[in-house]
Amino acid sequence: MALSDAALYPLRFEPIYMQKVWGGRRLERLGRTLPGSAETGIGESWELSDLADTAVSGGGGGPQRSMVDNGALRGASLHELIRTCGADLMGRLSVNDTGDFPLLVKFLDAGQILSLQVHPSPQYARAHPEAHLKSEAWYVVEADPQAVLYKGVRRDVTPTQFRAAIESNDAEEVKELLIAVPARAGDCHYLPSGTCHALGAGILVAEVQTPSDTTFRVFDWGRTGRELHIDQAMECIEFGPPDVADHEKRSHIAGIFTTVSRLLRCEHFRIEKVRMAESYEQELPYDQPAVWMVLEGAGRIDPGNGADTVAFQRGQTMLIPANLNDARVMLDQDTAWLEVTFPSAMADVIA
Repeated sequence: MALSDAALYPLRFEPIYMQKVWGGRRLERLGRTLPGSAETGIGESWELSDLADTAVSGGGGGPQRSMVDNGALRGASLHELIRTCGADLMGRLSVNDTGDFPLLVKFLDAGQILSLQVHPSPQYARAHPEAHLKSEAWYVVEADPQAVLYKGVRRDVTPTQFRAAIESNDAEEVKELLIAVPARAGDCHYLPSGTCHALGAGILVAEVQTPSDTTFRVFDWGRTGRELHIDQAMECIEFGPPDVADHEKRSHIAGIFTTVSRLLRCEHFRIEKVRMAESYEQELPYDQPAVWMVLEGAGRIDPGNGADTVAFQRGQTMLIPANLNDARVMLDQDTAWLEVTFPSAMADVIA
């Protein structure tokens, strides 16, 4: 069957697992079967990726494109489906000139503290065409009681002072210059490009980001053998706390069977947490693609177009195509998921 002849349905993709020196095995708690032994640290699971190339120190170099893992379209790449299905998959959401999906979605498991890093600032990206903006959000799925994340450099710190601390290789001195935030399950943090940041040890997050793998590692807490990018990072870091209060402002809509909590809104994506009660059914109201990252529970989606019903459960990520006009979700348990969609300003008919 040609891709263009297959009826679309909610799509699951093969996770792309990344072994990292700081990784752990927490993803097993989400029902995952991880590669390697109990000592193999899996730091990242790329849930939805459509990158034509990646950095060697990030995605391993070369392309990383997600492959469908369920139904009649199993084995097709996300990239192929965008090209073949067009608006049936993407609705009015525009894609870039290469036809890539406009998000990269992951789980990150910080068994140890991540490297301190920054992504290109807008000014740096304009001056360096090979570098790409990477604004991202972390939703904390699990966190140890004393875990923290680092979100910016203190406003009173000068670039000279910060660079001196980095070059001293004194981890405690560097920590003193950073803005530490308690990591609490259920919190959502926005990290616009230019924000110096790191996940502390003992945290599992869902990460939603713009589709870029450009990362400048500025400090690695005494680890050896991994490249640092201090000069590039110093050009990009925006000193002071990131201006994200409006992006992280929460709101709630509650009904008898459903609660929708707006967690984050930025120019690139929106994140909401949806909770639905066991046995509840509802039509899916989308006119654009939506990403679901299932946090709790289980259910089914009937695409309503003759394609088979798709079951889902905790720990799975799905892409819901735009043009499923008669689809319905049915909950087998009390269920919660992160729902990632796009601001209306990004909507434009795909050429």
